Amino acid sequence: MTYIISGIQQVGIGVSNVHEGFKWYNKYLGMDVPIFEEAAEAKLMLPYTGGKPHARHAILAINLKGGGGFEIWQYTSRTPVAAKFKPQLGDLGLFCAKIKTDNIEASFNFLKTEKINVLGNISVSPIGKKHFYIEDAFGNLFEIIEDDKWFGNGLKNTGGPIGITIGVSNIEKSIKFYSDILGYDKILFQAEKNFEDISVLPGGTVKCKRAILTHSKERQGPFSKLFGNSYIELIEATGYTPRKIFENRFWGDLGFIHLCFDIKNMADLKTKCESAGHPFTVDGGAGFEMGEAAGHFTYIEDPDGTLIEFVETKKIPIMKKWGWYLDLKKRAPEKRLPDWMLKALKFNRKKLNK
Repeated sequence: MTYIISGIQQVGIGVSNVHEGFKWYNKYLGMDVPIFEEAAEAKLMLPYTGGKPHARHAILAINLKGGGGFEIWQYTSRTPVAAKFKPQLGDLGLFCAKIKTDNIEASFNFLKTEKINVLGNISVSPIGKKHFYIEDAFGNLFEIIEDDKWFGNGLKNTGGPIGITIGVSNIEKSIKFYSDILGYDKILFQAEKNFEDISVLPGGTVKCKRAILTHSKERQGPFSKLFGNSYIELIEATGYTPRKIFENRFWGDLGFIHLCFDIKNMADLKTKCESAGHPFTVDGGAGFEMGEAAGHFTYIEDPDGTLIEFVETKKIPIMKKWGWYLDLKKRAPEKRLPDWMLKALKFNRKKLNK
């Protein structure tokens, strides 16, 4: 069996207050179903936490309309550090997460009405999709982009993340990495120029190389229908020398800390990553537990050191109050879970107090 990628499981976001983070993403983006919440010590990320463990509090939240989740992550043993500069388009690392919507105008009007920092107006991307950009209360950038593939119902027009924009130093080298290992083998767009639709972003008016990738094969695996289709957008700065967004900082500090994929067959993936020159830099082992969930997590670095996480999920809670947990170890790895089973997660939805 070769490894299977089900899709983007989650985007990790470092915040200064995990509960305020969850409240914001719940209220404005509909990320209202917590899969786990746990306060514990991060003992296994030592290469990226200064060589010693640190206490943290994390919440993984999803949106049942479809897309991935957010792992909202806060240091509790140290004060999380912000970048000493305002990241610009093309700076190296995770720059802007892509959030799907079923009604671009309704999402735009809602966020405007709620006084969210909306950057510019609705425009059309190079792949023909209407989109616009926002900055959240914590300084993180999000692209709200129209999509037509949905899993279930939610309380907002927006779903979860379906991709991310990444700053790279060599776009051809990065295209090969994201194609060979992660299956983003279809180039939807590639050009070098000044782009009007991203000019509203910090540094967005400069000339750059830009590529938008997707996967030519439909994703398989238990959660693939929930996660849906996804995109990687690569930006190589040509008008200035980029900086690393996480230079002189720890993983878990403020901002987008990793891009995580849900996978099956970690052993085969390990072999693939090693042969491609991107070996695991962290391996959490097959018995790792996080709150009510359990699985095997690992990390690799892309050609510029951006962190990519893999999780082979073993167990998740479906209905916590009735003690119903889904054990994935005995299921066929390529088979999708029944819709009704994942939609039962709606009973864990966290409604905010008015």
